[in-house]
Amino acid sequence: MKKRLILLAALALAVAGLGLGAIGRGILPVPEVHLAPQKVFSVGGFAVTNTLLSAWLTSLVIALLFGLGTRRMAVVPGRLQGFLEFFIETLYGFVRGIAGERYAKPFFPILATIFIFVAFNAWMALLPIYPNVGFMGEKDGQAYVATHLFRSAGTDINMPLALAIISFLFFEVWGFRAHKAGYLREFFRFGNPIQTFIGLLELISHFIRVISFTFRLFGNMLAGEIVLFMMTFLTIFITPIIFYGLEILVGGVQALVFMGLTLVFAVSAVASHGGHGESHAAAEPR
Repeated sequence: MKKRLILLAALALAVAGLGLGAIGRGILPVPEVHLAPQKVFSVGGFAVTNTLLSAWLTSLVIALLFGLGTRRMAVVPGRLQGFLEFFIETLYGFVRGIAGERYAKPFFPILATIFIFVAFNAWMALLPIYPNVGFMGEKDGQAYVATHLFRSAGTDINMPLALAIISFLFFEVWGFRAHKAGYLREFFRFGNPIQTFIGLLELISHFIRVISFTFRLFGNMLAGEIVLFMMTFLTIFITPIIFYGLEILVGGVQALVFMGLTLVFAVSAVASHGGHGESHAAAEPR
């Protein structure tokens, strides 16, 4: 009986939200989606944008969270320490399952950093301060937030591009570390024209990874923000909560995909490639 009442109440709120929202009465201003980051202030000619502030805020929250969780380490952990230990052990188990025991430990710090930053940046963007705090403007007699103080760094193509470059350098450096100069034989094959062409394709595919990494993350984060804007504009109760739940899932999935692809490419880079690297593939990481 209680479940039915809760369901009926939720349905009634959803209908009311549809009627009181933009479709029913047009009481909300049309949301403006800013594709480019907005400058909040300048420091010595350096523009500090709302996406950059968001990245700094995310980094600060992560540092505070892990700092508080590890400030007083105990054999019997408290709630925060226990949660962080479970979280890190789960991530490490994922990395170890793909990279193996040899490379899991040296790979883990950068991979965990990528996952945590991307996920927390996406999740924090769902906080009410992101769409509601900023510098006001006026349009058609209605006040609205013209420049947001914070905006998800994932919606600024510079952040996904920076992460993509870091990821690219990570697995390429490990490829050279494992195979030394023999790693170049994967790209420069001069045995016959077919092998040369295959090597060229392999070289191009490595650089294309930077583009694919960048636009996969950027596209999903920007699309999610647009969907939330529009659903909140169209209906103000219940329905947006569903999409907020989906965005929580999307943020975690995108972080896992970015970390997972970086891990897979790193494992591929250190693996033995044909005739070369037989003596170097087994090189122990330092």
